[in-house]
Amino acid sequence: MPFFIVKNDITKMKVDAIVNAANRSLLGGGGVDCAIHRAAGQKLLEECRTLGGCEAGEAKLTLGYDLPAKYVIHTVGPIWHNGLYSEKEILYSCYENSLYLARSKGVESIAFPLISAGAYGYPRDKAISVAEKAIKDFLAENDMTVYLVLFDGTSYAFSKKRFDELRDYIGDRYAEEHKESISTLYRRKFRAKQRAALDLCTNAEPSFGNSSASVDIMPEMCDAEALIDYSGISKKIDEMLDESFSEMLLRKIDERGMTDSACYKKANIDRKLFSKIRSYRLYRPSKATAIAFAVALELDLNETANMLKKAGYALSHSNKFDLIIEYFIERGIYDVYEINEALFAFDQQLLGA
Repeated sequence: MPFFIVKNDITKMKVDAIVNAANRSLLGGGGVDCAIHRAAGQKLLEECRTLGGCEAGEAKLTLGYDLPAKYVIHTVGPIWHNGLYSEKEILYSCYENSLYLARSKGVESIAFPLISAGAYGYPRDKAISVAEKAIKDFLAENDMTVYLVLFDGTSYAFSKKRFDELRDYIGDRYAEEHKESISTLYRRKFRAKQRAALDLCTNAEPSFGNSSASVDIMPEMCDAEALIDYSGISKKIDEMLDESFSEMLLRKIDERGMTDSACYKKANIDRKLFSKIRSYRLYRPSKATAIAFAVALELDLNETANMLKKAGYALSHSNKFDLIIEYFIERGIYDVYEINEALFAFDQQLLGA
């Protein structure tokens, strides 16, 4: 299941469990620890008093009380001493032990803060690297939706060199002159609305343009009356369609000798969503989902464009999201987590679902 970096207040995350970057006493402290105790209420502190503290790298669980999350998993990160005292291994254990403890309680979604990167002084770029590795290692063998929650964008130490390269790449190609005029845009949206009913009745995602913010839509969302009105047209369209997105995806997976699970995990896609795509020939994914699969399959730009076309999308030089994707594919970089780091740094939608 997928892993996402998000900007949010961890105490407001609606997940099964949140992780508290605690101190050894588990009796509250500063930063995230203080915020979680304050939001959870006095009963959290009362339960923590029964736990007998916690050693660095270990994890202990309590109820969430007044938090949206059912559980709080408390872990103690290492204090940074220039990496000379096994800080990396201890920090890795914080994430690993928290994840396995969550799994033992049947947790399906969990949110982490950036452990040890505050008062404990762990360099943020190194802290993120450890967090990502621990989470990716866990997700390779387990199903869980994992969030790394940052309070603001400045907390994320994206590579300055990569950021500068991407900024220049976008600046050289970003096509302001290709943006549609207002009148053209209105005409296009009007035509798109006319097509929307037919799109829905062929169980596809409405064609309102190439926005990366589009959503995945299933056939049961169609209006029953419209299905009756357009049943004949829908049948005729089905007969005329060539290879669908779903069919192309499954063919490419077979051609590359991948398993289904290897593909959807590499794409940062939820197993349930993949099952929907596999089971329904005319399923139309969101643009971000389609691109995630192209990345997982390591398609070149031409192949990616062809796959996107099957889903009704295209890459454009007037879209920063598209340019970032193009930058990585041109360079043969197909790590969805690395791509998502860049998308997050430029405040764009992440790949996956």
